[in-house]
Amino acid sequence: MKARISSCLLAIGLNVLAIGPTFADARTDCFSPDNGRRISGCTELIEAPETTQTERAQALAMRALAYAMMRQYDRSIPDYDRAIELSPGYAVAWNNRAWSFFKSGRHARAMPDVQRSLKLSPLSAHAYDTRAHLFQVTGRPNKALADYNMAIRLGGKYMTRLYQCGLQERGLYLGQLDGIDSPALQKGLKTCISKNKCDPLPEDENCRQATS
Repeated sequence: MKARISSCLLAIGLNVLAIGPTFADARTDCFSPDNGRRISGCTELIEAPETTQTERAQALAMRALAYAMMRQYDRSIPDYDRAIELSPGYAVAWNNRAWSFFKSGRHARAMPDVQRSLKLSPLSAHAYDTRAHLFQVTGRPNKALADYNMAIRLGGKYMTRLYQCGLQERGLYLGQLDGIDSPALQKGLKTCISKNKCDPLPEDENCRQATS
């Protein structure tokens, strides 16, 4: 099964690498939507002696994201470890590592990371989404619903459409993909939250037109 689209969304907020023109191709590849190109380009940046510490942290986080999207969490997590070691204030890397822990079933390891991410970036819709997933799978439905709704509030129509689409895939929402919160969406969320393995996010390849 494909990695969910949330894995992609968690990368939003990365700064563009401020590297010299010699690395233009590697930089382009590192931020490519193609995971193979991303891994290759980011690896070149990581290994280059000219790359600064901040740039290396960002390249590590992008390569980790590619591994996570390929469900290779045992490779993504060490890259996030290194990115965080180089840049402890890197909120996106903390959240993305939490997501990799979550997706690989290491929920207890994930929660401290997402809490740290929210402390660093308290307005991150993606971090609230990650924590909502963790509350859901650990049997705290009220906290999960509160965080999903905070993700809707902070992420606006984009996050709302994602939940609409994901719940529609599971037959829990029959309304329009209009990015507008509604009683029907809330009902679908509550039903999904009550099921441990129900994910309100859509599959990676779906809903692109609706959320673009």
